[in-house]
Amino acid sequence: MGSEKIDTVELGTGGPRVGVQGLGCMGMSFAYGPTDADEARATLERALELGVTLYDTADLYGNGENEKFLGPFLRDHRDEVVLATKFALAIDPAYPNKRVIRNDPPYIRQAVEGSLRRLGVDTIDLYYMHRRAPSVPIEETVGAMAALVAEGKVKHLGLSEVTASELRAAQGVHPIAAVQSEWSLFSRDVENGVVAAAAELGVGFVPYSPLGRGFLTGSFVHAEKELSSDDFRRQQPRFTGDNAAANAALLEPVRALAAAHDATPGQIALAWVQQRAETHGLSVVPIPGTRSRTRIEENTAATRIRLTGDELALLEPIAGKVAGGRYADMTFTSAGRE
Repeated sequence: MGSEKIDTVELGTGGPRVGVQGLGCMGMSFAYGPTDADEARATLERALELGVTLYDTADLYGNGENEKFLGPFLRDHRDEVVLATKFALAIDPAYPNKRVIRNDPPYIRQAVEGSLRRLGVDTIDLYYMHRRAPSVPIEETVGAMAALVAEGKVKHLGLSEVTASELRAAQGVHPIAAVQSEWSLFSRDVENGVVAAAAELGVGFVPYSPLGRGFLTGSFVHAEKELSSDDFRRQQPRFTGDNAAANAALLEPVRALAAAHDATPGQIALAWVQQRAETHGLSVVPIPGTRSRTRIEENTAATRIRLTGDELALLEPIAGKVAGGRYADMTFTSAGRE
């Protein structure tokens, strides 16, 4: 099953055609502890063999190092892949441990030039606003992004962690190909508004962390006890303290369905996300992150699992019982603005 290529889908009306599952590349050099660079490179190649064509990074990841890491692979396969990267999250020079959100046009110009240089390419296929700074009108931000399309530096525009009203306002300035936000069995707040807006406007949806940052696979329970000291999940409320054990108990129906399908819990979680496309009537291309060839084979095989209505019903109550927020600081998300 791992040798079969995945299907393709158009990411939004007029957007790029991509595999129905993409690859989140952040963890290859950032946030999830030590990595094996050789295995990570081999994973990029194996993903492409399996039909994965959407590769997702950001200038924030490793302060640009993730883009540099991906550069050689992307250049070697430039006509085969859809490159997505993001701008907006920056480091405050006065406070190196503090992130700030920049959506102003001069910063966007600076950011895209930096990404193009690090990636070693002439054009970014899908350029996202990574986070929203409410102090800057969304129309102004998207207008600056649209100028990059006109100049040929960017082909398609995306937005991450935006509300339904913000998406509609942005679409009034320039076509948006995709919205990227967290969406999984544990995180369904996007269904409160922006998913319906995306479907209405013909915008594709790219769920990040569709495996709950690995928690839905059962690979760990308590982040502080099981993960390395430099793994950022140790600071996330859902994976620490009493929340961790309570949330692990919610995975029982996921494990039961995995056994019934001769699959893994992670595959069931991904199959659920993939089927959101039919439920909500829009293209859905999740980007689970991995740096392992074995895991990319497992993840892509999940695109061929079909969950029945009764099975989906077993999974329906999970999100409402999750303890803890997605982040310690939710002001960096759309949740407080929807």
